[in-house]
Amino acid sequence: WHAPQLSFLFQRSPFMTILHFTRRALLGALLPLLAASALADTWPSRPIKLIVPFPAGGPTDTASRILGQKLAERLKQPVVVENKAGASGSIAAKQVMESPADGYTLMMLATPTLLAPHMYKKTGYDTVKNFTPVATVYDLPIVVVVNPSQMPSVTDVQRLITYAKAQPGQLNYTSSGPGSFGHLSMELLKELGQFDMRHVPYKGGVPAITDTIGGQVPVMYADLVAALPHIQSGKLRAIAVGSPQRVAMLPQVKTIAEQGFKGFDAVSWGGLLAPVGTPKEVVARIDKEVGEILADKSVQERLLTAGAIANYQSADRMAARLKNDYDKWGRVIRDKAIGVD
Repeated sequence: WHAPQLSFLFQRSPFMTILHFTRRALLGALLPLLAASALADTWPSRPIKLIVPFPAGGPTDTASRILGQKLAERLKQPVVVENKAGASGSIAAKQVMESPADGYTLMMLATPTLLAPHMYKKTGYDTVKNFTPVATVYDLPIVVVVNPSQMPSVTDVQRLITYAKAQPGQLNYTSSGPGSFGHLSMELLKELGQFDMRHVPYKGGVPAITDTIGGQVPVMYADLVAALPHIQSGKLRAIAVGSPQRVAMLPQVKTIAEQGFKGFDAVSWGGLLAPVGTPKEVVARIDKEVGEILADKSVQERLLTAGAIANYQSADRMAARLKNDYDKWGRVIRDKAIGVD
């Protein structure tokens, strides 16, 4: 055989065919990794978009702007906050899910957006599967309040339960809307306490608080931010907070867990999400920056002024919290047949 004939046979041999396809497969697997590594080395090289799934002015928007300003200072790139409200944040979430996974589009997740796939039939996304958790940013405590003129004897949760059981199905409570976190939290408390109250939903926290003060509905599970001025003025009485620990804004008010419901945990919260596939190095960088930003006392004070409590949790811990809340509150929504469409 001549050398050219031998070369021809090698090229056609099974060994060379396997080698050829193995090399192509390895190259195909390595290219995305190399591209991600290169992106992480140069990121960020242009402005970052931070999508807020609610209108401007609320605590989620304010927290996003505080964090965005600090991130811009540390990353040396602008962080542009964009409000995209609608359907409990579903519109914003779908936009972020469909954005390039390059670290230049983030979303400030809030609890309504986390739970929207349980509430709406067609959100187009799965909160657990379609996003990459980056870091938690804040907690928004909620509080059970009563009208002190109408319910002078109700000063804690056990007295509320006794009051409700004395008139089964007759006592009304309200929240900021059907499927709101206050609504879900009270339904869970009713289940655990084995008592009944009828939900009278309002379109927003302000009108619900106004009518609770006016006596049209004597009980509300409210956002602490909105209720606090009225608690301080004596127009409303706070009887419990839903968080596992007492909150600094109402240190004298016991948690529901302290009042006979061990382990009760109902906290609305927010944190950063990125599209699935965002490079791990970029996620880790943002995670690190958020942790250092939220350790700053001045940032904590600014968030507290907006009614939010700084609460940094790493990407791994946020992922666990997101999955836990998605499953826990999803069960409540299904069991109580709560939905908005």
